[in-house]
Amino acid sequence: MKLGGYLLLAALAVVAPGDAAAGCSDSAGPGVDWSDCEKRRLKLSGSNLAGANFAEANLGSSDFKNADLSAADLTSANVTRARFEGAKLTEAKLVSTAGDRANFIEAELTGADMLKAELPRADLTGATLDGANLNKADLQRTVFEDASMQDVNLEYALLARARLQGADLAGANFHGAYMLLARVEGTDLSKTHGLTQDQLSIACGDEDTTLPEGLERPSEWPCQ
Repeated sequence: MKLGGYLLLAALAVVAPGDAAAGCSDSAGPGVDWSDCEKRRLKLSGSNLAGANFAEANLGSSDFKNADLSAADLTSANVTRARFEGAKLTEAKLVSTAGDRANFIEAELTGADMLKAELPRADLTGATLDGANLNKADLQRTVFEDASMQDVNLEYALLARARLQGADLAGANFHGAYMLLARVEGTDLSKTHGLTQDQLSIACGDEDTTLPEGLERPSEWPCQ
């Protein structure tokens, strides 16, 4: 091999695989490709990042408050403690996204694909998740108070100690969901699908919890 070939190979060897494929040094903007990039603690409040590719990126503790991330790809991204308060994530892809304690307060997540997302202790108070897919998601201690969750898919989701008080769950699918000490006090569950008596017996409701037809109120709720 000639000297020029060796120099070319040496130059390629010092470029990280993720940086070579993605534009890790590119400025934030619609469609930016930051896949597999290290982007912790960014300040991107109000930014337009529609259609951006953040797959497998490390976005921990970054600020996306009121940002537009519609149709963005966050597959397997790390968003631990990141802020998405008021952000637009319509039709976004959060498959296997890791977001322990992430802030999604009043975020727009209509139609988002959150299959197997890991969001323990995340805060989705007042968020809109209509039609979102949370199949097999880890939602332990996650807060959904006053969230709009019409037709959301919660099949086999881990909802232990999740807070669902005041959530709009019309059409929500709870088939196979793990409901240990899930807080449903005052919550209207009458239009949900897939709930069983066994699930209700380990959840935390009260006299104001409305149940689907055919299910009975437990004689004693665990949290009382």
